[in-house]
Amino acid sequence: MKRKVIWFIIFVLLVVIIILASIFINKKGIEYLQGEEKTNIINDNKEEGKMEVLKVNDNTFEQEVLKSNIPVLVDFYADWCGPCKMLSPTVDEVAAENDDIKVVKVNVDESQDTAIKYQVMSIPTLVVIKNGNEVNRSVGVIDKSEILDMIK
Repeated sequence: MKRKVIWFIIFVLLVVIIILASIFINKKGIEYLQGEEKTNIINDNKEEGKMEVLKVNDNTFEQEVLKSNIPVLVDFYADWCGPCKMLSPTVDEVAAENDDIKVVKVNVDESQDTAIKYQVMSIPTLVVIKNGNEVNRSVGVIDKSEILDMIK
């Protein structure tokens, strides 16, 4: 009987610790994002010869992605997603270094219809679309060479 009580107490303590840790992590993520108001997640790199990362939504997805005459790398992300923040600079680098592709980012919280249409179940998800059709997909954080292999 005592063992069951002790195990129950340990279980409850672990649940409480997990809940507190997730609250703390979420709060830190929000603070981090609020501190990035000026820089934003989207790279506004407008130097000559460098492609700009476009932020698209449900309303602009068809025009910017499906009707594009060049391949499009679509980054499905969310502002609160830690792995998305890790992948974002790499996606920005790919955009800056490759003017033969278009790179767009879709916030799944703001563009749920598009995320559902493309069956985005986990983020970050990268999708390569050529001539209006999906040709490649990756879920999770990957390195730059893997992204480039997806596109080619």
